Amino acid sequence: MSAARPQPQGREAFVHFAPIATRWMDNDVYGHLNNVVHYSLFDTAVNRMLIEAGALDIHAGSVIGLVVHTQCHYFDSLAFPQMVTAGIRVEQLGRSSVRYGIGLFGGDAALTAAIGQFTHVYVDRVTRRPVPLPEALRAVLEPLVRHDSTA
Repeated sequence: MSAARPQPQGREAFVHFAPIATRWMDNDVYGHLNNVVHYSLFDTAVNRMLIEAGALDIHAGSVIGLVVHTQCHYFDSLAFPQMVTAGIRVEQLGRSSVRYGIGLFGGDAALTAAIGQFTHVYVDRVTRRPVPLPEALRAVLEPLVRHDSTA
């Protein structure tokens, strides 16, 4: 028996919000954001949040996050020049990994146009071997944990 298809979610299902401007080049020939752009928005929202919180140094940090899983379910179109708000929550916080739930909202829409998951495994920059989440990173992520939402 297969799982039920995810449904659009409201803003209350997310903890942190990040506005992101769409770009002219994001639209495809059909006049909406190409599906691959949604994954870029996930990556941008999560990493910008971590960098701005001082939990991730992408240039000189000894620990980096590698994406090991991502998925997206689409419900409505997004298009340039629309502003998008990415809602972020942490669905699972492990020893060396974190799974985010991300919802993309068009403008001030009440429901997600798309929802997805994005999993980082944190590794040593040099060896690429998994390492425990640094305390600064864990401190940023723990307040974002939501166990009552499904993606």
